[in-house]
Amino acid sequence: MNKKTKVTVRVTHRFAASADRVFDAWLDPAIAGKWLFATSTGRMVRVAIDARVGGAFAFVDRREGEDIEHIGEYREIDRPRRLVFTFAVPKLSADMTRVAIDIAPHGEGCDLTLTHEDVLPDYAERTQAGWGKLLDGLAAALG
Repeated sequence: MNKKTKVTVRVTHRFAASADRVFDAWLDPAIAGKWLFATSTGRMVRVAIDARVGGAFAFVDRREGEDIEHIGEYREIDRPRRLVFTFAVPKLSADMTRVAIDIAPHGEGCDLTLTHEDVLPDYAERTQAGWGKLLDGLAAALG
């Protein structure tokens, strides 16, 4: 598919937790496995994170007996401000997209802006809703 036909999705979320805690929750397997790519009906069966630029990640959520893998590679890690990675769900599409997480302090908490590039227009609304649910899950995981 032509890159010009793809769209960018943005989701914002305000957290009561510090920028450091929110950032670290993306790269700590023990925390990330509780919320990142996790679903209420699935069970996270694999979490692998090589938290360095050029390092890869893989999350496998078992949903109704089917393993759904989420993979990518870290492109930029600037703790606690910015995290950029490629992203794909091979079972759904061979396309690799790009996700940028920008975190800014706000009072005792922080604001997070997630920008997901190269999303197929048919999946834009679903992608935005999915990231919104995952960020709610991150807030819950941080207490």
